[in-house]
Amino acid sequence: MKKKINWLHKWLGILTGSIVLLVSISGCLYVFQDDLKVLFYPEKYFIISENHNKNKPIELTSLIAIAEKALPNNQIISRVEVFPQKNRTWVFKALKTKNNAFFYTNYHVYHKQVFLNPYTGEVQHIENSKKEFFNIVLQIHMNLLLGKKYGSLIVGIATLLFVIIGLSGLCLWIPKNLKKRNLKQAFTIKTNAKIKRLNYDLHNVLGFYILPFVLIFCFTGLIFAFPDFKNVVTKSFDVFQSNKKVKSYSYEFIPQKEANSLNNGLAYILQNHVNASQISIRLKDKNEPHDFQVRLQKGKTSAFYWYYLNQTSGQIINIKSHKNLSLGTKITSYNYDLHTGNIGGFTTKLIAFFAALICASLPITGFIIWQNKRRKKS
Repeated sequence: MKKKINWLHKWLGILTGSIVLLVSISGCLYVFQDDLKVLFYPEKYFIISENHNKNKPIELTSLIAIAEKALPNNQIISRVEVFPQKNRTWVFKALKTKNNAFFYTNYHVYHKQVFLNPYTGEVQHIENSKKEFFNIVLQIHMNLLLGKKYGSLIVGIATLLFVIIGLSGLCLWIPKNLKKRNLKQAFTIKTNAKIKRLNYDLHNVLGFYILPFVLIFCFTGLIFAFPDFKNVVTKSFDVFQSNKKVKSYSYEFIPQKEANSLNNGLAYILQNHVNASQISIRLKDKNEPHDFQVRLQKGKTSAFYWYYLNQTSGQIINIKSHKNLSLGTKITSYNYDLHTGNIGGFTTKLIAFFAALICASLPITGFIIWQNKRRKKS
């Protein structure tokens, strides 16, 4: 049985090794992207000019018009990231993709970000995100720069196979003889050993310790890669929740002080969430409701309020919150935070960083073991 498991482990590793290496290295680099962006690009994310009144920003619709004017005529703002902090710029995103396109440059028709001083309307920076380093790293991680249709499928399949590799590796890790000496060898890296033995320990021992993180990365990665899998997970956990009666809510009235309901909606949300980390606004067609996502904690997507407002009346249609989700939806709402290590702040991000780094090393050390065995046989 172990010979068959070893054969499966070896050839699945050879088949997926280069993909696991690229996905793991890019994931490792992306863990601290939010922190590194503000460190490397302060002129984008922080207000430069201080000679203005910070008490009240310019109307959102006016800022959108300024941002679109700064772009070519055919490029339209589709999303806005608002920061309640007084020293931050607001980010206006223009994004258009071709889902069936092959390769990264064809997948993104355009991807621009306009960084505005919301109190003066000054354009501080225009970023071509197609060429921005961390965005390219993200595209490598999600689809190997091959586009969503093809690349995401390849990464998803490789992720599923990596689960099998990890579990088969656990079977191979278990010592044949459970003596104290053998167990010690299975749990420790012999640093003073020869290079072949050291490489074997780096693969075998580190592979064992990293397996729980591999399973977390793969499980959350599969939810990103396959929406149907996410639906299955959500419905499966919802079964364990007793049926609750749907409550009818009477939402607070939003004063319509301005002609545009989008401006009134943002003013209301800024007033009620002054300590929020970020507010994301997806700009919709006229027949769809306004869409405001309030992130309550920095870097986390699992603590939120999501407001839906009628575009005509400007009043709240629905509010979703991390507090009133079904069990299955609540579990999948932690997906991004678990996958990136944001779940527990800096400490868990650091753990995710090193875990991804070790994941990247496993195909390399495994390949060296295979090559050494080939040489020995020849």
